[in-house]
Amino acid sequence: MRVVFPDLLGTDRGRDVLVEHLPAVTQRGLSFCRAVYSTTPGGKTTENGGVLDAGLPDVIVVPDLDTLLPIPWEPGVAWCIGDAVSPADERPVDESPRQVLRRALEIFDTTGLSPVVGPELEYFLCEPDEDRPNGWRPYCDEPGNVYATGRRGDSDGHLLRTLRTLSSAGLQTTGGNHEYAGGQFEINLVHSPAMDAADRAFRFKTSVKELARREGRLATFMAKPFNDGGGSGFHLHLSCHEKDGRNAFQAAGTSHGLSDEARWAIGGILKHAPALAALLNPTVNSYKRFGPDSLAPWLIDWGLDNRSAMLRVPAERGETTRLELRLGDASANPYLGIAGMLAATYLGIRDRIEPPRPSAGYGYDPSKAPTLPATLPDALAYLEEDAAMVEVLGKDFVRSYVDFKWEEVARFQRFVTDWEFTEYAYHL
Repeated sequence: MRVVFPDLLGTDRGRDVLVEHLPAVTQRGLSFCRAVYSTTPGGKTTENGGVLDAGLPDVIVVPDLDTLLPIPWEPGVAWCIGDAVSPADERPVDESPRQVLRRALEIFDTTGLSPVVGPELEYFLCEPDEDRPNGWRPYCDEPGNVYATGRRGDSDGHLLRTLRTLSSAGLQTTGGNHEYAGGQFEINLVHSPAMDAADRAFRFKTSVKELARREGRLATFMAKPFNDGGGSGFHLHLSCHEKDGRNAFQAAGTSHGLSDEARWAIGGILKHAPALAALLNPTVNSYKRFGPDSLAPWLIDWGLDNRSAMLRVPAERGETTRLELRLGDASANPYLGIAGMLAATYLGIRDRIEPPRPSAGYGYDPSKAPTLPATLPDALAYLEEDAAMVEVLGKDFVRSYVDFKWEEVARFQRFVTDWEFTEYAYHL
């Protein structure tokens, strides 16, 4: 059995356990160094959450057997997601993304509503290319293949093969398509209760990357991996259900067919969007996806069936009434992104925040709405200053997260990029 859990980045960490040792593992859990929550993509351990001063202590990851599924591409292997707890008192670990979402759900429950989430994720499939500086080029890099089907933009049948494999793995994929950029694909997942949706989005990213590796390719959920192409989004569809199962966002005969709760949810997401960006746009690279005419959000606005708005209300009403938050990029940790969205929604409903009028037309006019944070430092500052969001997400988690991310910013600011050499070296 493969026991996995997400780190702060949303990357899967874990251990493979032989079947004869499963009884002990399910009773006692597995020990991991807590520094896994402080480890950068480059393998460096940073000082956040006091892990170094504490002497690199353990966490215990307890398998959640309700998440047990087979892995079709690893015969004889099943996997499940684990929860990280402290070995001293078995309390949930503050840095655990699954625990952050669980905390947000417990607070959200005071509204009397149950959130349902439908994730949409985009990614780039890349092939080795020794002539490229980074060693990779987009797979099937022909232009103009958005919504193309068959082999026109997918010469090796990647999408159909991946859809079928993910479906057989129990991830409940519904369909997929080629996106705007060469080598870019989008796959949609069934909507479900928020924790289940986050679990499946986490496993989806892990699975797509693993399947690509088995073919000698690279699947990346980086926000904007290439200068000459678009970025990859992580859109979240949100509805809320009453205890009787009725969609709480629908309200026939009202303005735009939306209930009070739906309007307040929109108001909360707009108000807390600058802080939310730190979770849904979590890397230095994320902010290179934004900008006017980018097909990614740039303004803090909402619209009725308007894909140029940060928050879109699709045209369907009745039991399919929902919001589509288009802020996130594909590099976001699904647990933290969904937790942030629910925190902002909860605050909107709690405080009865009324949204402004919906935007109309092509929404890239900064005179009509405020702009989103332009950099990761800006977004981190907004998150630190948003006391209401910090309270819902947890003060200790937010401190660990922003410390980890500020260290990322510092590393980037010290690094000499290829652009700088090209721009300055010859003439200066």
